[in-house]
This record gives sequence, C-alpha cells and structure tokens, in this order.
Amino acid sequence: MRSRSPLCWLLTGSLLAVASTTQAQTAMFRGAPDHLGVYASAAPTLQGVVWKFKTAGRVISSPLVVGDVVYVGSTDGALYAVDRASGTQKWKFETRGPISSSPAVSNGLVFISSVDGNVYGVDAVTGAPRWTFATKGERRFTAPGIHGAIPRTERMPDPFDVFLSSPTVVDGVLYIGSGDQHIYALDASTGALRWAFATGDVVHASPAVVDGVVYVGSWDRNLYALDAASGRERWRYTTGNDTTIYNQIGLASSPAVANGMVFVGGRDGHFHAVDAKTGSGKWTVNNSGGWTIASPAVHDGVVYFPTSDGRRLKAVDAGTGVVKFDLQNKAISFSSPALAGDVLYYGTSDGFLNAVRITTGTLLARFQTDGSKENGPRLLDANGQFRTDRMYPDRTLDGMMIGMRTMMTLGSVLSSPVVANGVVYFGSTDGNLYAVR
Repeated sequence: MRSRSPLCWLLTGSLLAVASTTQAQTAMFRGAPDHLGVYASAAPTLQGVVWKFKTAGRVISSPLVVGDVVYVGSTDGALYAVDRASGTQKWKFETRGPISSSPAVSNGLVFISSVDGNVYGVDAVTGAPRWTFATKGERRFTAPGIHGAIPRTERMPDPFDVFLSSPTVVDGVLYIGSGDQHIYALDASTGALRWAFATGDVVHASPAVVDGVVYVGSWDRNLYALDAASGRERWRYTTGNDTTIYNQIGLASSPAVANGMVFVGGRDGHFHAVDAKTGSGKWTVNNSGGWTIASPAVHDGVVYFPTSDGRRLKAVDAGTGVVKFDLQNKAISFSSPALAGDVLYYGTSDGFLNAVRITTGTLLARFQTDGSKENGPRLLDANGQFRTDRMYPDRTLDGMMIGMRTMMTLGSVLSSPVVANGVVYFGSTDGNLYAVR
C-alpha cells in the first residue's frame, strides 16, 4: 500500500534555515492531539491585514504555523509553505486531487491527505516528497435522496461533506481517517502501515489521541475509542439516526478530549459529551436540528462550538452541558473555533471571521473576506442572510451542488483559524490564505 513513486513538486523562492525549527516541533490540527483549540497568543483585534496569499483553488484546509512557516492546502491540489512574516511562497507540493484536510508537522516532515486517496509525507524545509501511503480511495458520504433531494431513490454524494480527515501525530505514529471507511495508524517516518481499523462508513473527522487511546467519529454514527498501539476497539458510542432523508446522521466533527471527557458534535442535531474511559454518554445539548460540523474548543471547564442551520455559537459547562451563552450568528458555521486569551475566533459561510469575548458572549469584531465583499451584495439580504432564491434553483442534487458552489463564491470561511504571535491565520473559499492582526 505504500509507494515511493515520484510526484510533481515545485520549489520556488529562497530556502531559509528553518530546519532546526521544523525538526524540533510537532504541530497539528487544533494545536495538539487533544484538539482543544487553545493558542498561547495575544488576541488579534481583526483591524488590519498583514498579508494575503492567493492559491488557485479554495482554501478549506486549516493552516498550520510552525516557526517562520505557515503550511496550508488548497483544492487546487497543492500543499503550500508560506513565509509567516511576508506571505511569500517558499515551496509548493502538488498532489493529484483537491486538498481539504489540514497539515501536521513532526520531525522535519509535513503530512497531508488528498482527495486522490493518498497520505503524503513531505520534507518541511524543501517540499520534497519523502513517502506516500495509498488508501483504498476517497469518497464523500452517500445516501439515497439525501437532504430530501429528488429523485428520492437515487444514491447521492453529500454536498456538505467538505472536509477530509487531518493527521494527528503522537510518538512517531500518524493517525488518520479515510473515505475508504478505515482509520489508519502509520509510521510517521516511513509511511509504513502499523494497523487499520474498519468502520461502517467514511471517516472524515480527525482523530484525537490522548493517553494511548484514539478517539474519532465516522459517518456510520459511531464515535470510536481505539487502542493507539494495536487499533483494538475499546468502545463505541452511537449517535442519532435518520433513514428518511439522511440529514440528521453521522459524525463529521473531530472530538476534543479534556478531563476524562470526549466532546463531539453530531449531525443528529445534538452535541455530545462522553466518558473517555467507558464510552457512556454524560450529557447532550439539543441544537434544534442544527448540525455541529465544527470541532469544539475547550478551556477552563467550558466547551465552545458553533452550529450550522441554527446559526448559533454556544458555550456550555463541560461537566453538565448547561448553556452559559448562546449567540446568534448571521450564517452557518463549519469552522472550528480557536481561543486566544479571552477571545474566540471562528468563520462563517457568509465570508466573515468572527471574534467573540468569551467572558460575556459578545461579538467584538468581524473581518470580511474579499469574496464576501465582491459577492455579498448579490447573495445576502439587508440583514446579512442568504438569499436562497439566488442560490438553490431546485431540490435536485444538481441544485444543491449549485447552491454549495454559489455559497463558496462568498469567500466562506470553512477553514479553522490558528492564532500565533498576535496574528490569526485562516483560509477562505475565495482562494486566499489570510493573516490578520
């Protein structure tokens, strides 16, 4: 399953002496293997653009900041290394499919997965390919008549299954999910397979790894706890079902683990807290049918997560699930929140990055992407709400796909922000990687 066949890669610009930095650090989606989404940085005010880096596709991938470099993927099929200070390209590694996963870095390698069905290990300094692991192939979640689309008997891919699983690296082992319904453990140095665990459907959530246990959800409705060394199942927790229009089903949210609890959002309209040792449910929050695609941020006994259809940002007590604040958003959110100081940052599909003070639950600032500035007047009403009459022409799958593509012309922020050195970095479907202070 592993090959070392050469792939097209490009090296541009000057290579700086960053080898010592990349060799020393391990970094990944949500900041660490527990996926808490907390960053040790001053809180940016969103008042000024430091730089923008333009790709040839959409930036759904969440950026990763390691030393003087920002790594990010694009649906143009490339993994980019960008100078953190200037926003200029250092190198570009090309895959054979769109990238909607987020990179990880460990021991001088950058890891990324692609819709081409491969997981790649790339030299962090030069962008040269080091290894490739071939899964059995990527695909979206599919179901008959999904979301009520017609014809009801036709099996269709889900237009809202937009992310791929992102790698988590712990003690030299890379853990990742795949559209081939498996969770893989790979040797991070060589790409060699350690073990594979089969689930009942696609796995596009990213694994959290804590105390020798891998926690990850699947579109088969289950949250799994697996032994990190062997891949043996310890327990599974099953979320809600929907066999009518397959709208309220599956786990796309990546779990966060804190204080013996696993926190994860579901497409079943609920947010779940589960005992990390036993897999027993502790509490749920009813989101009135709204999905939680985003991964939660957890800090100081509080869990923060946005929802999709309900357009909410919620803060709940980690021990009880009691809601502390519930903020109305203008648009749906798939973006996982990042916490710096007492400010929470997350994106929304109307093309804004939002900053909220967690002590009060008040909106402090919004940053608008270029795509939103250009297309917002055409697609948003006077209250900033989507004009569905201009987005979804009909209830067919083609109509839904057109609506999704139209939404992305708004410069939607599906990417999860990262905060470092007083700057917030995030991608947009307008093709830009933004650095904003």
